[in-house]
Amino acid sequence: MARDRKPSRRHARVIAAALSVTALTLGGTALAGMPVSAAGEPKGNDVSSHQKDVDWAGAKARGARFVYIKATESTTYRSPYFSRQYNGARNAGILRGAYHFAVPDQSSGATQASYFVRNGGAWRADGWTLPPALDIEYNPYGKDKCYGLSKAGMVAWIKSFSDEIKRETGRRPVIYTTAHWWNTCTGGSRAFASNHALWIARHNSADAGALPAGWSFWTFWQYDNGGSLPGDQNLFNGSMDRLRGFARN
Repeated sequence: MARDRKPSRRHARVIAAALSVTALTLGGTALAGMPVSAAGEPKGNDVSSHQKDVDWAGAKARGARFVYIKATESTTYRSPYFSRQYNGARNAGILRGAYHFAVPDQSSGATQASYFVRNGGAWRADGWTLPPALDIEYNPYGKDKCYGLSKAGMVAWIKSFSDEIKRETGRRPVIYTTAHWWNTCTGGSRAFASNHALWIARHNSADAGALPAGWSFWTFWQYDNGGSLPGDQNLFNGSMDRLRGFARN
């Protein structure tokens, strides 16, 4: 995912090399812009203020069917481009959702969730709004990749965030992460897999790789940080009808 405060560093690109190449596969063997075997899956992207004013009609013409847009980070940042990106995607006929970049050592999960909902992370069952997403990954602001939290503390933080999102929106958040970070910083917690959709990050590979503990399949896969669409490149694991259904409930 993009972080807005230090544009020169693309954190997802750094962590991709640490991930294994085993487990869940879509049957593909090579990459050519997007995983060849997944070419029939709905594709989308995720953007932040790095992308500024996006040509959404152009993105739709190049195949974008959904997008996640960065709304907030911690409780001190809201993307100045969020509203125009969010509304622009909808006006172009692209399903869109908002994501929050977690900084767990700054405030509680519930506090950050509430800030997120107030600043773009709300959800409604209009068929166009994807459930809010939590971007939880390596700490870009310090050496401690787990933000100084114990494994149990991290699980509690994520639960606090999720519970507040559920209370305020009626949906559980999608969780964006990597297998390596999840297993390192939550101790391989299986507490979220049964009721949280997984958005897995794994770049430069023909498949999504080993999933975080507990999940048997991914809902979204971020497979590259550049390509034909603005920002990061993603796939949805299912048909367009299933994607619309996921947005509705």
